[in-house]
Amino acid sequence: MASTDAKSLIEQAVKNVQDEVHSLQQLKLVFAVELQGGRDVQMYRVELPGPVVTKSMAGDAKVRVTVPRAFFNVMAVEGRVADWREAFAHGPAKASGPPQILKLIDKVVERHEERDRLRKQSHP
Repeated sequence: MASTDAKSLIEQAVKNVQDEVHSLQQLKLVFAVELQGGRDVQMYRVELPGPVVTKSMAGDAKVRVTVPRAFFNVMAVEGRVADWREAFAHGPAKASGPPQILKLIDKVVERHEERDRLRKQSHP
């Protein structure tokens, strides 16, 4: 896959997450995405809101996300927020950065999932 495909997939993955968790659309953050495929590592800078995705080292990134390329290709298209949470908690996706930023994102997603659960319980 060409790097333009990776750029499009990153944009799609971010938009899918933002569409599912509307509160994240307001987030202002620069993060790096490292897609690992064998010995090859592709580096991208993602700026929010947006997303604005560029192929670069992202020296100004606050958070770094590392994902195996083959896994990312599937998750970018099919992954829901719950799938991403599982991947970061127990799977191949890794995120590093200031704990307060990571906790903030986790809290926003957690609240979204709780509201979703409550909504489903009250409307069987």
